[in-house]
Amino acid sequence: MPGILMHLSGPLQSFGAHSHFTDRDTHDRPTRSALIGMLAAAQGRWRGTDLSDLRTLRFTIRTDRPGVRMVDFQTVGGGLPKDRSVPSANGDRKDEGKATVVTHRHYLTDAAFTIAVDGDPTLINAVTTALRAPRWPPYLGRRACPPAGPLLIASGLDDASAALALFPLHRCRPADASTVTVDIAHDDPPTGHSVRHRLRDDPESFDDYHRDWNVRAEYVTTLTLPAELCAGLGTDWINALASAQGLEATA
Repeated sequence: MPGILMHLSGPLQSFGAHSHFTDRDTHDRPTRSALIGMLAAAQGRWRGTDLSDLRTLRFTIRTDRPGVRMVDFQTVGGGLPKDRSVPSANGDRKDEGKATVVTHRHYLTDAAFTIAVDGDPTLINAVTTALRAPRWPPYLGRRACPPAGPLLIASGLDDASAALALFPLHRCRPADASTVTVDIAHDDPPTGHSVRHRLRDDPESFDDYHRDWNVRAEYVTTLTLPAELCAGLGTDWINALASAQGLEATA
């Protein structure tokens, strides 16, 4: 099935899967909701727009670097007069001096993911065009988390999922190992593998007042790759990626 490769890396990423009120979690990797949302934003779709075509896309996610989890302690509304304090459930506002809301927001720091996107050729062409010139700026789960580089790293692939075993890894090569292992997350069940997670992240609608997600299964396998695929960081990674794309590498 034809497809593309996307790459997500940056100082911070956050992909909520089970967030509840003031505790905003993150999954170990990008969720379907986050990826479909990125593509919809790149195309300039408004919230509430039909997502049925984007929901047919299949994502296969390679974890180049899992990153480190970080929890940020935040407060909202402290020290404000009543008319500017945090809204309450009954439509009023919290009293002055009692308005502070405490939240814990979870992030992945220094993580990197390479993602195969497979689907209908016409749709793949449409999202490829959008990723080259996004209508709205992309972000990695939250608006405060911009990507460190372009999202689209390869297009026109006959089998994007198979390309995950060939494209450079965005990580440093180990000093004394000939192979490395990476996690691969699948939408569809690989033969002989059971469900790793059940996530409520398959979006029906992003409408502001009628957001809705379906529960789906996530399958995770482990892939062993040659250590020479580890391309390093910074310009080393950029040069390796350029070579993989058939471009002239320049530092």
